[in-house]
Amino acid sequence: MTTTQHPDRGWRLVDIVVAAVIAAAFGIVFLAWNAFYAFTTPLFVALPPAQAVLYGVWLLPAVLVALIVRRPGAAFFGGFVAAAFSVILGSPYGADALLSGALQGGGAEIAFAIALYRRWDLATAMLAGALAGVAAVVHDIPIYFAGTGIDVWVVYGIATVFSGAVLAGIGAWLLLRALVATGVLGQFEVGRDQSEV
Repeated sequence: MTTTQHPDRGWRLVDIVVAAVIAAAFGIVFLAWNAFYAFTTPLFVALPPAQAVLYGVWLLPAVLVALIVRRPGAAFFGGFVAAAFSVILGSPYGADALLSGALQGGGAEIAFAIALYRRWDLATAMLAGALAGVAAVVHDIPIYFAGTGIDVWVVYGIATVFSGAVLAGIGAWLLLRALVATGVLGQFEVGRDQSEV
């Protein structure tokens, strides 16, 4: 069962610490992913906007933090703090990564709000990843694709949202399962009820 009947909405110190540690770790992952994304550019020379199928890794911390912490604002926190750490570490996107992270985290947050912060299942995770992808598209198209046509926007949008649902949604779910199996999430509801994952 992956529902919470009466969710405790308040953040505990352990929630803040664990959320920050996960987000910071993804700030480091982002630096490697930035390089990998650039490395794969030649593979998409025939259809450059399709490269966004790899976008979901940037959306992943928002979904994962929310699945672990299960508090309102957790997805936003995960997305924004991960972006902030990537900026501190030298993100090539500079301060704009902060806006991007905030929007992506906010997009994921909407999915958990729709579920009234009671459903923490795979479907909700995938929706969160997809909505984070929508937020990413809203941010990116005016900045990076303003001079292109609607065909590019459509391909980029579909690829980004799909990647969000799969890499961020399913990816976060699989990472959650792996973390629960180690026992490190024992102080969290998801860690205490391992039948949920």
